Amino acid sequence: MTSALFQPITLGNLAVPNRLAVAPMCQYSADDGSANDWHLQHWMNLGMSGAGMVTVEMTNVERRGRISHGCLGLYKDENEAAARRALDAARRVSPAGTVFGTQLAHAGRKASCRRPWEGGGPLERNEDPWPIVSASAVPYDEGWQTPHALTEDEIWQLIGQFAKAAERAERAGFDFIELHAAHGYLIFQFLSPLSNQRDDRWGGSLDNRMRFAVEVGRAVRKAAPGLMVGARLSVKEWVDGGFDVDDAIAVAKALKAEGLAYICCSSGGNSPLQQLPGGPGYQVHLAEAVRKGADIPVRAVGLITEPRQAEEVLVQERADMVALGRPFLADPRWGWRAAATLGAEVPAAPQYQRSITTMRHWVVPA
Repeated sequence: MTSALFQPITLGNLAVPNRLAVAPMCQYSADDGSANDWHLQHWMNLGMSGAGMVTVEMTNVERRGRISHGCLGLYKDENEAAARRALDAARRVSPAGTVFGTQLAHAGRKASCRRPWEGGGPLERNEDPWPIVSASAVPYDEGWQTPHALTEDEIWQLIGQFAKAAERAERAGFDFIELHAAHGYLIFQFLSPLSNQRDDRWGGSLDNRMRFAVEVGRAVRKAAPGLMVGARLSVKEWVDGGFDVDDAIAVAKALKAEGLAYICCSSGGNSPLQQLPGGPGYQVHLAEAVRKGADIPVRAVGLITEPRQAEEVLVQERADMVALGRPFLADPRWGWRAAATLGAEVPAAPQYQRSITTMRHWVVPA
């Protein structure tokens, strides 16, 4: 039987050699937004992971949009040059056909924070914090900065920053762009009725709240016409009165109308009051709902850790692709192990081919 996970797929104008994706994972290790040697080895590893689609970490469109001092960006020439250096290195060692994308984002009211291993949470006065912005002047949580509510002119300036970052992404050599409309960052802050309390054309009704996401999608598509564009979306907020599945389907339809090619279906991240259910594949049903409701290709993500689990999601037609994050940090050759488990083949660098027999010994019988 042919493995579903290792079948090719076309998203927009982009051919992807299999249906396994690396989900974007922040490394908090950049130098004023610029990728460095850490990213170079990290992207090279991801390129050799067996995944056909690699989305590098959340990449911010302006300096104040970073979560932390160490977050990646594409807001100046040095960022662009550094990204090209790391990307070129990753391509040199990756199997032919592997596609690389960057996730354009802005942290909004969740910016100006410490790195996770420094405790997370808002930067203190002696830690070089910076003013933050959002849809409304509503802080993420008690003790967090109150963001400045963006004006109409400032909103359009930010949309322009997304477009400029898209141009940089195309020049740097990426194959696709993913817009980060999930996890409580700026685009989602506009989408959610909990964080967006505006009474102008950017707030109130869902049509108004999704206007920022749609305009960003339109601007990015225009700025980088050669790149496939998708989005990561928090399909459910897991808070009473918050953004929910029906809202997400409407947003996915609107983004599809703007030419976006897929939705990576995640959830939560916008409120400390969220009640996430947890458990293996706890978000797969959200991907399934968006796939059916919006008729758009979707990636399922979230506690998908085992090859047969990933295969089942696709065989049951609950999603078109699966994305993994932490499993690839723990096992940079997870895709090879999945191929061995499912009876498929993944092109391996000739220097590493003698490890394939070892990988097969790691397979747990069904």
